[in-house]
Amino acid sequence: MKVKQQLQQLKPYQPGKPIEEVKREYGLETVIKLASNENPYGCSPLVHDAIVSELDHLALYPDGYSRSLREALAAHLGVEGKQLIFGNGSDEIVQIICRAFLQKGTNTVMATPTFPQYRHNAIIEGAEVREIPLRDGHHHLEAMLEAIDDNTRVVWICSPNNPTGTYVNDASLRSFLANVPKHVLVVIDEAYYEYVQAEDYPNTVALLQQYENIMILRTFSKAYGLAALRIGYGVAHEHVLRAIEPAREPFNTSRLAQVAALAALNDQPFIQQCVQKNKQGLNQFYAFCDQHGLRYYKSEGNFILIDFGFSGDEVFTYLLQRGIIVRSGCALGFPTAVRITVGSTEQNEIIIHALTNMLKERRERFCGETF
Repeated sequence: MKVKQQLQQLKPYQPGKPIEEVKREYGLETVIKLASNENPYGCSPLVHDAIVSELDHLALYPDGYSRSLREALAAHLGVEGKQLIFGNGSDEIVQIICRAFLQKGTNTVMATPTFPQYRHNAIIEGAEVREIPLRDGHHHLEAMLEAIDDNTRVVWICSPNNPTGTYVNDASLRSFLANVPKHVLVVIDEAYYEYVQAEDYPNTVALLQQYENIMILRTFSKAYGLAALRIGYGVAHEHVLRAIEPAREPFNTSRLAQVAALAALNDQPFIQQCVQKNKQGLNQFYAFCDQHGLRYYKSEGNFILIDFGFSGDEVFTYLLQRGIIVRSGCALGFPTAVRITVGSTEQNEIIIHALTNMLKERRERFCGETF
């Protein structure tokens, strides 16, 4: 048997190490996972009751149209219900877009490093992938624009970008969109939208009134704390979604995910509390980096990418042995960095203490001196 040739050059997605595996491997009782940008505060308390109320209906297929969630989310965003598409996480919508638009003879443009599933799914569809290196951690929109041609079908903008946490501001995005050919779909992936604090971050939903060739992706996995239930959504013009709808699997979001997302959406005070705590947590890491002269990017997400100047795998292993799971930059395109999810105040203090000790030990080992 022979699978697609494209699959032979790809590796399956490698998630962060699970807590249970680290406990077994290192004989630890307590492990802190700050690797997958999950919400350290969980989800709204309303979600629990919503899920319990749905447990008697597990034998029934979910609503394939997600009507209740669709209506509530449309009202929340100020769009029509027909402008929404739901997926098994926003990852599935990335897959749907690639399935609908890309094939051999077409190409897609994206930054690098960025969220890897854009490239992964494009390659599966046989499309050419045009990757434009980040410029000082930010999307190089001018170069991305130059890479577009008649065969370009999709351009990806991850904002805030994973793994840098940087964003595309309003003026830059508007200038870019004004020059993108109308036959090209611009996907603006806003998985970390709720965490954004920048005053010049664009109102992308409002931009739909001006541009018919954009789609906005968001998710309930991050700030809403529903990563285990896998539900995300896209916002676009109705005719765009109607065209790609045949590429969506039937019943692709579960009953539990739909009711949980609806409950989470209805608890905006919980989201606001999480966002404020995340801002405080980022400031903890900024202070640590400034104290030790470490390079980092100001983040608009719930994570921070820190450059230690030596192998990110070394930092990863040091922390793992002490029961702290992070993400090595070696797998993210930043080999001397690590990406750390912002945890609770206490979790942040623990990892900062461990990192401080690591830097001290390394300085003593290589320089024979202490701080």
